[in-house]
Amino acid sequence: MDEIDTKLIALLRTDARLSVATLAAKLGVARGTVTARLRRLEDAHVIVGYTVILRPEAEPDHLRAWMGVQVDGNRTHEVVASLMGEPALSALHDTNGRWDLLAELRTGSPAELSRVLERVRLIKGIRHTETSILLKSFR
Repeated sequence: MDEIDTKLIALLRTDARLSVATLAAKLGVARGTVTARLRRLEDAHVIVGYTVILRPEAEPDHLRAWMGVQVDGNRTHEVVASLMGEPALSALHDTNGRWDLLAELRTGSPAELSRVLERVRLIKGIRHTETSILLKSFR
C-alpha cells in the first residue's frame, strides 16, 4: 500500500458511499486509477466489504454489550472456535492487556443477554469474563 491507497481508505472510512469520480477528484487521480486500486485492495482482502453503521439509538430493539475474556493457558484457538459459534456474537477481537479477547454481543433483550452469558460461561478454556452493556454512544 502506498500513500494514495492510504488516503483512499481514509476517504472510504469517512464515507463509503463516495463515488469513484468524487474519490478520484479528492485524490487528484483518474477514475480508472481509483477503480483499479479498489479492485486490487478488494482482491488482496485489504477491503473486505462496505457497510452501513447505524447509531445505537436507531436500533432500539437491540441490546449491545462488550465482553472481555481471559483465556486459560494456551486455549485461545479453542475458545475462539467456540465463541464464533455463538449467534449473539457480532465481532471478536484478539487484544493485549487484561483481556485476551474482546467480544461484541448483540441481543434483543436483557433476558437473552443473560442466556448468552450463561452459554459463554460454559465454554471450556475461559478463565474469567467481564461484560459491559452499551448505554449511550457519543460518536
